[in-house]
Amino acid sequence: MALDTSYIGRTYPASPVYEVSRAKIREFAESIGDDNPLYLDPAAARAAGYPDVITPPTFLTIINLAAINVVIQDPDLGLDYSRMVHGDQGFTYHRQVHAGDELHVIVHIENIMYRAGNDFINMRADVHDTTGEIVVVSRAQLVVREAVKPEEVPA
Repeated sequence: MALDTSYIGRTYPASPVYEVSRAKIREFAESIGDDNPLYLDPAAARAAGYPDVITPPTFLTIINLAAINVVIQDPDLGLDYSRMVHGDQGFTYHRQVHAGDELHVIVHIENIMYRAGNDFINMRADVHDTTGEIVVVSRAQLVVREAVKPEEVPA
């Protein structure tokens, strides 16, 4: 089933607020094997000019993924999760995220297209702080592979 192109331009409601904590930053940094003191040591982060420990660049995948899952699970969009693969992801930072930030995500569907037997959906996730400032913009592309018809399966 093809994705519903009338969803191009759709904006989903804001995610619940996520509080960025030192513990979560440490857990993430350790999981990726990065011992950068700016992620682990509040004194080092303050010495570098930050109010608290900062996040590794891909940390926001944690809250971004939850927000994008709302789109993926929208039954009217027509996305078959069993056929989906992750195509691309990028982050544009407007400021560094740090412990103590309270963030929420608003996801927008920027484009849906069909190429070479696959549906492509491009999404933008705007990560806001409690003042409404956009802190990070994440872009992701998901690919939904076309189902093989039984008559096309080799015997």
